[in-house]
Amino acid sequence: MQRRMLSREDEAGIGKEDLEVRREDQDKINSFSRLHQREMLLEEDLKSKAKEKEDLEELSNELELVDEDEKLPYKLGDAFFSLPLPAVQGLISASTEKIDKSVSAVESQLSEIREKMGELKIQLYARFGKSINLET
Repeated sequence: MQRRMLSREDEAGIGKEDLEVRREDQDKINSFSRLHQREMLLEEDLKSKAKEKEDLEELSNELELVDEDEKLPYKLGDAFFSLPLPAVQGLISASTEKIDKSVSAVESQLSEIREKMGELKIQLYARFGKSINLET
């Protein structure tokens, strides 16, 4: 979070533009705050999914070097099972597809949240001007 100093004009204008915060304004501010928190959580989720997908792709590349006759340990839940290479590759590709679907769902949620936040920013800046800071 970046902080900035107020200019002399902004500082002088703080007392003059003492707007009353109405109930609907406070509801909009609270809504913006909740959306911002949700956005941050979804961005963290997106980063973890990207890391997981990268790990699966790296594992898939490593599996290309393994003998086809060899059985590989594959973790399902808390247990490891020895499975043939094609089965492990199938499970990894299924996991990758599942992550891709999950990523697209999170991205669509993020775009909806950002759209709502944009609308609230416009409304709140129109009402309060420079006396409110909604930059995230």
